[in-house]
Amino acid sequence: MQTINMLQAKTNLSRLVEAIEQGEEREIVIARNGHPAAKLVPVSATPAERRIGVAKGLFKVPDDIDAHNGEVARLFLGDGAK
Repeated sequence: MQTINMLQAKTNLSRLVEAIEQGEEREIVIARNGHPAAKLVPVSATPAERRIGVAKGLFKVPDDIDAHNGEVARLFLGDGAK
């Protein structure tokens, strides 16, 4: 991971992006006054948007899904669980 200051980033932006695109650098940290301020990473490295319900309809929950809850609790907690 390479760290550069803001002025260097402004001056060499095209070269920095090219280094990221060609895989020469995985990420480049841009610092302002010696403190990290931003990170330059490839687009594919950015996390995917998380959406609730993304798997809806992809599987069926059985009607008896809770049938073994007591047994599972006993396995985790010992014989004293009810």
